[in-house]
Amino acid sequence: MNPKLFTLVLIAFLGISTSSFVQAGKWDQTHPRRAEVNTRLNNQDRRIHQERKEGEISRGQAARLHRQDHRIHREERHMAAHDNGHITHRDQARLNRQENRVSHRIGH
Repeated sequence: MNPKLFTLVLIAFLGISTSSFVQAGKWDQTHPRRAEVNTRLNNQDRRIHQERKEGEISRGQAARLHRQDHRIHREERHMAAHDNGHITHRDQARLNRQENRVSHRIGH
């Protein structure tokens, strides 16, 4: 086989396989269950900032609450990685329980 033709075929093959790999690894960040969990986390983040600004919670309390929310978000991404970019109903329920615990600590 002609070396130039072989090189072109190899480049074309690598280009196709690379783009397929990228598409397969793409997460569905707009999946409804993921969107709901992440929207709640964003709302809690806003509430923490507001409570801190109003002096309702200390800097340390705010930092702790942010760390807890960050852990929940990291867990959500981990769960989604195992289900092709989605989270299951069971995962969502677990994350919601964790978010509820953090939510009750905000402003109390």
